[in-house]
Amino acid sequence: MTFQVARVASIRCLSHNVPRAKRPIMLSFNTSRPRKLSTRTTDSQIKIYDSAIDTSQKRIPQTRISFIHAAGIHTSNVRQHEQEKDMRNADPKVSDIGRAIEDDFATIRDCYATPKHPIVLAHGLFGFDEVRIAGSLLPAVQYWRGITNALCAKGIEVIIASVPASGSIEERAAALGEDIAAKANGKSVNIIAHSMGGLDARFMISRLQPPNVEVLSLTTIATPHRGSAFADYCFDESWWHGMIPGLIKKLNEVGISTGAFTQLTRKYMGEEFNPSTPDDKSVRYFSYGATCDPKLWSAFRKSHGIVQKVEGPNDGLVSVESSRWGTYKGTLVGVSHLDLINWTNRLRWLVWELTGNVRKFNAIAFYLDIADMLAKEGL
Repeated sequence: MTFQVARVASIRCLSHNVPRAKRPIMLSFNTSRPRKLSTRTTDSQIKIYDSAIDTSQKRIPQTRISFIHAAGIHTSNVRQHEQEKDMRNADPKVSDIGRAIEDDFATIRDCYATPKHPIVLAHGLFGFDEVRIAGSLLPAVQYWRGITNALCAKGIEVIIASVPASGSIEERAAALGEDIAAKANGKSVNIIAHSMGGLDARFMISRLQPPNVEVLSLTTIATPHRGSAFADYCFDESWWHGMIPGLIKKLNEVGISTGAFTQLTRKYMGEEFNPSTPDDKSVRYFSYGATCDPKLWSAFRKSHGIVQKVEGPNDGLVSVESSRWGTYKGTLVGVSHLDLINWTNRLRWLVWELTGNVRKFNAIAFYLDIADMLAKEGL
């Protein structure tokens, strides 16, 4: 699904003797192209790749946080947390979210098991492995922000797949198979896919069956296995839906593939894709979903409401119900579609921490736990 590229800012807090403050945010960027990676480092070094705020008892001047309390942000953050609890209790559809995961991945543990086989990370719609906006002058922007490095730091061989950003499932699946065959060197792999990447992987496994690719497991994260009501809305009800055919035609004329757009509707997934794409009995399938309650200024506010009305709890783009496939591991509560790939607003978490709240989701801890799960499954 779509996402916005956030401006990366490095925020530094001074350390002084004033109660309840935090350590500076630690940001890390990998400027090399992360095609195939396998690096082992110490457990302590993995903290470098965690862009979350460490909750140790460092301190900053009171004058630097007084404006936050004056603005009443503390109250609004507490209210948001209470609203999320109320949503889970009041909405009858939330009872269908399976195991609610609220703070299991709040922090990085000291110990994780390492799977025996490489992990392939498959990106979603408009995704990429990494891009450079200003050549070598600025750090590369990675789709899997900090996640690749964290997995590698645990001694896991990671393959970053790269497929056409907005191509059809068929095009993307073919590219995925070619990418894995070229980089895995005959090794069996576990695929972890975000959003549309899960559909690409399912099609590749079921329909294409590339001879040089052996997939042991597929873990999908907020993948629209049954389509998305927001995709339906864009084509049927939105004020711009009449312009979409012309826009698609123009994009195709300049060489930009647009096959993905119509394939994410609930009708296409339910009537065409799923009936013709059965699971492979030799592959283990796992899945996760997410649900959030966006604020008024959130980019997901509109889409969340549309999906909520039709499908129930969702992460702003993909519903919990649509995310279910294979063994459903649970629903991440209070997590958006972009939070799932560590594209979380850093300033938001800074304010959250400074006002005495505890961060409940760390994407890096989440992916390390998936790797741990795969290892314990013998994969």
